[in-house]
Amino acid sequence: MTTIYLIRHAEAEGNLFRRAQGHWNGKVTERGKKQIDALTGRFKDIHLDAVYSSDLDRAAETAGALLRGRDLTLRTTRALREIHMGVWEGDSWGDLSYKWPEQMYNFNNDPEKWSVPGCESFEQCRRRMTAAIEEIARAHDGETVGIVAHGMCIKIFLLGVLGIAPNDPEAMMHGDNTSVSLLRYADGKFTVEYYNDNSHLGELSTFARQKWWRDTRKDDPTSLRFEPLNPRGKADAAFYISCYRDSWTVAHGSDAGFMSSVYLSSARSHAAKDPGTLLKVLSGDEPAGVLELDPKRGKEDNCGWISFLYLLPEFRGHGLGVQLIGMAASYFYLKNRRAVRLHVAVTNEHAIAFYRHYGFRDLRIEPGVASDQILMERDV
Repeated sequence: MTTIYLIRHAEAEGNLFRRAQGHWNGKVTERGKKQIDALTGRFKDIHLDAVYSSDLDRAAETAGALLRGRDLTLRTTRALREIHMGVWEGDSWGDLSYKWPEQMYNFNNDPEKWSVPGCESFEQCRRRMTAAIEEIARAHDGETVGIVAHGMCIKIFLLGVLGIAPNDPEAMMHGDNTSVSLLRYADGKFTVEYYNDNSHLGELSTFARQKWWRDTRKDDPTSLRFEPLNPRGKADAAFYISCYRDSWTVAHGSDAGFMSSVYLSSARSHAAKDPGTLLKVLSGDEPAGVLELDPKRGKEDNCGWISFLYLLPEFRGHGLGVQLIGMAASYFYLKNRRAVRLHVAVTNEHAIAFYRHYGFRDLRIEPGVASDQILMERDV
């Protein structure tokens, strides 16, 4: 008999940014690092003979919790990767819900019917995961093994083992980040002693801060979406200028020195080169803010540049701003940039704290139009 602890990876940037991260190789967040520490504590007195994980970074880093204090070497394999999401890879859940409402419903509630171009099917993922875990179990008969994988592929595997229909409305939800399931394998069969236990997390739980997973039949109202903003259209141009003026006023205490024509001209230049660099942020159909990127600035340092990141006042204070950072990171990740940079006025204490909280570090102080600015950088 083989004893298996099957564990979901710690919170990663896709979880934080609310993006489909399938095979997208997002990094573990600061909260995720604390979850890994908690996982280490949970396993400190549990004997392990081997540790396996998906070869994606977020799973391999989480598996490090099981290696601490043990003379073991991590074994990684593609066979334990998350389900591949095809054309959904790296896109925001808000955009996916808006563009693919039927398939989003299927993904959450009837996954055997889920199908988008380039994706791995539910059944293909189930067979892959079952074969991979069976192979590990047979190789470690009489031993105890830790395996770190991903939320959806673990759920798919467990549904198969437990004989639960994927479209059963009472079927299990996704496990929390670093949640643990305990299985036994003997005589070619798996049994499950418990699944998706997150009792080691307490206030570090990712799900405790989210509501979307409690009713997957509905769209997640906290997932924003993005569409190109047309700076030559009258309504979009007025919205852009209104947002920029408010941002300037918040940063500097007044709109003195704000030159709408200069910033609108720059926005038009960015949009003309790539419409994906000037985006209207929406909550459903309601405008929520603006994100403007400059793919040329910072290129010599292999960096991307955020020219403007803004949410309307009614959308602030709800943890939504990080999704704009996620959109920028995704854009520049696909361009193979190592980091993203931006300027923040030294007087804008709230924005400085926000960016530092989400991984930006100060590089230096530089002169600005209305005040000195902090040049900040975050790895992509």
